[in-house]
Amino acid sequence: MLFLFRINDIDHTKALIHKVHHTAIICSDYDQSKKFYTDVLGLTVIREIYRAERQSYKLDLALNGTYVIELFSFPNPPQRTSRPEAAGLRHLAFEVNDLEQTIHFLSLKNILSEPIRIDANTNKRFTFIADPDNLPIEFYEK
Repeated sequence: MLFLFRINDIDHTKALIHKVHHTAIICSDYDQSKKFYTDVLGLTVIREIYRAERQSYKLDLALNGTYVIELFSFPNPPQRTSRPEAAGLRHLAFEVNDLEQTIHFLSLKNILSEPIRIDANTNKRFTFIADPDNLPIEFYEK
């Protein structure tokens, strides 16, 4: 069934969406991705479950105490098309206070970042790295 309504028909004081709950990521190497998201990016483990019937891990990760990423492993997941950019989720973005400090920290972990760019609309600086499965991750300066 298709619902049609005008934007003015919505009571904005009772919005349907409260906040982004989490982002789900499927990885090809669970141990490598778990290490990347916890040891490199500094996310903390809320819960880790092994689902034997699926031969799959589910790892819930938090940033500053807020649930943000649900990391899944599945046997032999297909490769994600990243470049050239395909339809679908484009990237995951994190806000940082100091972009140079972030880039330096990542370089100490042998993670290369793209050259710094400037958002033409906000004049804010940002860069990208890739996670172990080549998922683009953006760091956007506050």
